[in-house]
Amino acid sequence: MKIVYKYFLFTMVLSLFSCGGSGDDPAPDPDPDVPAPKAATLVFPDNNEECTEGVLVSDTESLVTFEWTAAENTDTYMLILTNLESGEERSSITTNSELEVTLERGTAYSWYVISRANGTNETALSTTWRFYNAGVPVVNHAPFPPYEPFPQMGLAVNAGNITLKWNSADLDGDVLTFTLYLDTISPPTTILGETDSNSFNATLDSNTIYYWQVVVADGAGNNTRSEIFEFRTKP
Repeated sequence: MKIVYKYFLFTMVLSLFSCGGSGDDPAPDPDPDVPAPKAATLVFPDNNEECTEGVLVSDTESLVTFEWTAAENTDTYMLILTNLESGEERSSITTNSELEVTLERGTAYSWYVISRANGTNETALSTTWRFYNAGVPVVNHAPFPPYEPFPQMGLAVNAGNITLKWNSADLDGDVLTFTLYLDTISPPTTILGETDSNSFNATLDSNTIYYWQVVVADGAGNNTRSEIFEFRTKP
């Protein structure tokens, strides 16, 4: 009789586990017939310009309307916005081709838009634009942090001679000078050299991870640091 009871209890427990579940419904499989979304084209705020059309919210913040063209095969857009001074990144989702966002005044930002569609995991990225959200009027603006490095982040390159490259921009059109830091530690502390161009030659050891950073300065005494870039050399 005890054997029958134990068998009955075992089957009941087994039934509970087999009929139960995690409680989470599995994500639906992508539909292969759904076309992939297309990339949006950015419209406003303008690239490498000062945005003066924001609505003042306070002495430190303004409301800016981001605009882009509607993209084909797209249901929602994700706006990715980065504060170029603090490095803080935030995202917002909308079904429209514009979005109002409250920003810090007197601050440089970068932004891009991700197009997404229902029924597919594929996405499309727009280009990345940078702008300066206007604050209290200043005589001269600090340069944008250097961007779009070569080698790209995480890239593996051959050892030996290489030309490090980057892009830069300045609202006032000032002549810019660059100080380049290159090291095997992060943050890099060794100064590789200074230049007034957007490139610098370096000699690299093999099988090494390198960290580098560019500090840009204008003639008015303003300077800005890029983020810390990273790449490695092949064995």
